[in-house]
Amino acid sequence: MQRNVGGVGAGGQPWVLRRVRLTWLSFMLFFILVFFPLIAHYYLTTIDEAGGPDKRIFGPRPGGELCEAKHVQDLCRIRESVSEELLQLEAKRQELNGEIARLNLRIEACKRSIDSAKQDLLQLKNVISQTEHSYKELMAQNQPKLSLPVRLLPDKEDPGLPPPKSARSCRLRSCFDYARCPLTSGFPVYVYDTGSYPWGEYLDPLVKQAFAASVKSNIYITDNPSIACLYLVLVGELQESSSSPLPSPSELEKQLKALPYWRSDGHNHVLVHLSRKSMTQNFLYNVSTGRAAVAQSTFLEQQYREGFDLVVSPLVHALSEPNFLEVPPQVPVKRKYLFTFQGERVESLRSSLQEAPPQSFEEEMEGDPPADYDDRIIGTLKAVQDSHLDQVLVEFTCKNPRPSLTTEWALCGEREDRLEVLKVSTFALVIAPGDGQLVASAGCGMRLFEALEVGAIPVVLGDHSRLPYHQFIRWSEAAIIVPKPRVTELHFLLRSLSDSDMLAMRRQGRFLWETYFSTSENVLNTILASIRTSIQVPAAPIKEEPAHEIPHKAGKLAGTDANLADNGDLDLGPVETEPPYASPRFLRNFTYTAAETYKTWNRAPGPFHLFPHTPLDPVLPSEAKFLGSGTGFRPIGGGTGGSGKEFQAALGGNVAREQFTVVMLTYEREEVLMNSLERLNGLPYLNKVVVVWNSPKPPSDDLLWPDIGLPIVVVRTEKNSLNNRFLPWDAVETEAILSIDDDAHLRHDEIMFGFRVWREARDRIVGFPGRYHAWDVNHQSWLYNSNYSCELSMVLTGAAFFHKYYAYLYSYVMPQAIRDMVDEYINCEDIAMNFLVSHITRKPPIKVTSRWTFRCPGCPQALSHDDSHFHERHKCINFFVKVYGYMPLLYTQFRVDSVLFKTRLPHDKTKCFKFI
Repeated sequence: MQRNVGGVGAGGQPWVLRRVRLTWLSFMLFFILVFFPLIAHYYLTTIDEAGGPDKRIFGPRPGGELCEAKHVQDLCRIRESVSEELLQLEAKRQELNGEIARLNLRIEACKRSIDSAKQDLLQLKNVISQTEHSYKELMAQNQPKLSLPVRLLPDKEDPGLPPPKSARSCRLRSCFDYARCPLTSGFPVYVYDTGSYPWGEYLDPLVKQAFAASVKSNIYITDNPSIACLYLVLVGELQESSSSPLPSPSELEKQLKALPYWRSDGHNHVLVHLSRKSMTQNFLYNVSTGRAAVAQSTFLEQQYREGFDLVVSPLVHALSEPNFLEVPPQVPVKRKYLFTFQGERVESLRSSLQEAPPQSFEEEMEGDPPADYDDRIIGTLKAVQDSHLDQVLVEFTCKNPRPSLTTEWALCGEREDRLEVLKVSTFALVIAPGDGQLVASAGCGMRLFEALEVGAIPVVLGDHSRLPYHQFIRWSEAAIIVPKPRVTELHFLLRSLSDSDMLAMRRQGRFLWETYFSTSENVLNTILASIRTSIQVPAAPIKEEPAHEIPHKAGKLAGTDANLADNGDLDLGPVETEPPYASPRFLRNFTYTAAETYKTWNRAPGPFHLFPHTPLDPVLPSEAKFLGSGTGFRPIGGGTGGSGKEFQAALGGNVAREQFTVVMLTYEREEVLMNSLERLNGLPYLNKVVVVWNSPKPPSDDLLWPDIGLPIVVVRTEKNSLNNRFLPWDAVETEAILSIDDDAHLRHDEIMFGFRVWREARDRIVGFPGRYHAWDVNHQSWLYNSNYSCELSMVLTGAAFFHKYYAYLYSYVMPQAIRDMVDEYINCEDIAMNFLVSHITRKPPIKVTSRWTFRCPGCPQALSHDDSHFHERHKCINFFVKVYGYMPLLYTQFRVDSVLFKTRLPHDKTKCFKFI
């Protein structure tokens, strides 16, 4: 029993102990896990507080000191950056919200302003509409409505006008049917076929052939006789054939009346007799021509109907063109002989030397004039020759006299021999026939033609003579006409002329010869122009050069070059917001007066009545006051005062507003061209840009052209020629042309200043780069010089303004030899234009600003950089002088700047453009 108790007890004691130990161990673990951290935390906290904030180890740390740990620095930086960005975004959000609020307020204000502006605009439109209606009513009251006149075309058998009292008393008012030639008819001319009438077989073959060739090239010829204003009949020169004699006057009269459109009296017919010989019979003297006018070289006084018939020049160059290089130069003014005369009288009425005693000139003038002064003329001229005061050549006998009319002085020898004498003669005597009834003769016309051809100033002895086209040509500017009784004073008169007067007469004579007499085409044109001027029908417009445009793609809107836009305080004027407008056309064609006839026939640019009108009527400075907008002159842009600022706000000048066209020549330099075109963006008063594409290769397909807000017309040319620069393209619709190279670099203010100056000197070249010519004493020739100098005689057309009228003259009137040389050298077209304008106006060009060069920096080299460039230009100048016969270029020391150039002004004032 005890062993079991003891065993149980012994066995249970370890279990109790184990349980007590487990309990105690659990308690100790709990105590350690709970209280030990608290005690440690308290202890450590007490130590940190005792050691100060700088010696803390575990306590909280101020600021970002915890970020000093290496592994959390990146995270801290990210946190700080994100926080800063969030703050900035919030600030921006608040700012944008404020801006949106302000913009909403402005939008509302703008809406209210738009509504108010719409109401004002509507009111203005109503006012404008009422004003236009009132204006139209006033115009309708004060100006009648005009329309083209109804054209009256008489029937074939309609006799038209009542018959005049006598055929010898015919004048335009009584013998010409104006109903067939209204102002707007265009002056159609019908020419009878020379093979359709009987006397055609007797016509001189050369005359017939030359006449037919001239008819083909004339713009007035029509094949429809029913609408013709004028009918031309070639009646001479006749040649007698071996098979049959010439028709008698009565037969010729019957044949004329048998013409299909003669209409019983021949009104509006012109019988043309062209003489090739000095011995030209007056076949129409005994022929009754009715109301038909006669145009020939030989007239008797009782035959010639003043103001109706026409004295024409002989047809010397029938089929051949004159060689301008063989024409002697116009300088020196004084030649070997003071005057010359070679001739022999065919027959004289009577000789005053056979009468005894001879009368003095004073006695003869007091009584009846003698029948023939020729004997006294012979004695006087021989006395001058024998005096040896001046070297003269007079010969009154010929080895081989040419056949001539009775009482006329026969020509001596061959034409080539006579020209050689005239080439060394300062003056050439033309003695009128001894018969005073012979008012015009082919022999005198031949002498006059030869003298003008070689530059010998004609001296006509006999004031009763009718010179060719004397109703229209002021012969006193090219010839000296004296009565025969003044032959004793002739030597004194010729010696008293100055060199400048003689040179002016010689130059005018050369112009008349080239324009009216030199070729068969000119002779026919002059005959028609004389009649057309007499009946006051305006000339037809010259056919312009058609511009065959090359399609191109416009790229982005061109920007504005800062260098070009920086014009300082200069106001260049408004950029045109309306579509481009052309210059007025045909303003004065129907209003030419008789007082202007001599001016237009005798001025150097070429008579506006002879040559067809240009579509743009040239406006010379003296005519500018007549320009307007259809109802009268309005000085648009002028008269705004001299302060400058107001003046520049308008275009200025004394002519109505206008624009100019840029003509730019280029050859396979696309990048340079695009840059130049882009520089034109924003240029005021620019109408359009015409790019003359001078290359046979078209522009690149992917080439994007700048959009400058104005038309850019790219013109395709038939060949590579510098003459294409001056073709009168129909795309150019303004009078003012700015010719500019594709590498020219000009500021807008410079271009505008040049345009303003040109408007006040419309007949001259106005540009920037100046050049001059000089005489080389060593080589006796002219030189081209581009050095800086105190004077100039040329302005290069690579950057210059000129009138479009000169483009017509350059392309159609200027001698072809000059254009051929330009094509040969691919050079000198600018020199040729300067020669032409100076020859026409007798004025030098005008240089503006101090610019001497105008090439853009960095552009590829042009033709002018070639070594042969200057040598070719030397040759061009000397060749042009030969063609013109003299040096037309004039020197000037004149340069144009603004009126207030380099003048200090208040800040509220602006310089004005004007030339000094």
